[in-house]
Formats: sequence, structure tokens, C-alpha cells
Amino acid sequence: MFVYSFKATTLKFFGIIGVAIITLVALVFLIPSYSTATTKEIALMNESISFDNVKNSNDVIKFLSQYGWEVADSPVEECEITIPKEFDKVISSYNEIQKQQGLDLSKYSKKTALRYTFKITNYPNYDGTVYANVITYRGKVIAGDICTADAKGFIHTLPMPSNDSI
Repeated sequence: MFVYSFKATTLKFFGIIGVAIITLVALVFLIPSYSTATTKEIALMNESISFDNVKNSNDVIKFLSQYGWEVADSPVEECEITIPKEFDKVISSYNEIQKQQGLDLSKYSKKTALRYTFKITNYPNYDGTVYANVITYRGKVIAGDICTADAKGFIHTLPMPSNDSI
């Protein structure tokens, strides 16, 4: 076992500390921030989006077009789902995505809803198959997501991603 010790002069010690602090400050300012939208920003964004009167697949197509999405003329799937009374880990994490866009599935526990799944035809900078899921209850959108079924897939909120976040 080798032990090495050294004696640093005060000037070298403070020089190393100074360089470390400057490096940390530079990193804080140079690393981009990925802040989530505030509740006020979500409300402003959703103010122009109509979540009501979505009663059939044609209405879902119109709803998705408000976000700029272009989808196939008919849904890939249209089915009834039941929102569970108690959320497991998967449903809880899905509901967190919904809360990011001002929606909340917990209000609809034990309710039967309709889920429409459409193939998106204009997802930016991605060659794989992308789907839009929209869940409605009594003609109102209560949840939605954009996702892919690829092995290294993704899922995110309904708004189209900006070019810098792709």
C-alpha cells in the first residue's frame, strides 16, 4: 500500500477552489433548462383548445387537428375502457402525463369511457409509427397522449413537440 501526501500552498489551494466554482457556475448557465409548463401556462394553452363535443371519431380528428396533428381517416382502434378505482404504478404515471396538460383521470374512477387510437401521419423528425390516443367520457376529452409502439418508444402529451425538444 502506498500513501502519498502533499502540501499545497495557500495560493494553489484557493486557485483550485476558484477554478471549481467558475466551472460550476459556467455549467449552470450553459446547460439548457427543461422546465415544465406552469398551471397558468397550461390554462392559457388549453383555453384555445375545445375539449367538449367530442362524440365520435370525426370529432376526435377535429380535436387532434387543434394541436396540428394530421391522422388517418379512420381509427386504428375504438374501444370502451373502464377507469380503475385505484391507480397502480402504470396508471398513476399515465395520469401524471395527463396532469401536465391540465387533465386528471382520477375524477373519472370507475367510469366507462371510449378510447380512440389514430395513426399520426405528420409526426416531425420520426420515421416510425406514431399513434394518438384520445379518451372521452360523455362527449368530453378526459385524457390523451401521443406514443409509439417501437421498442425504444416514447409517450408524451398531446401538443406537438417543438423542434428543439425532438
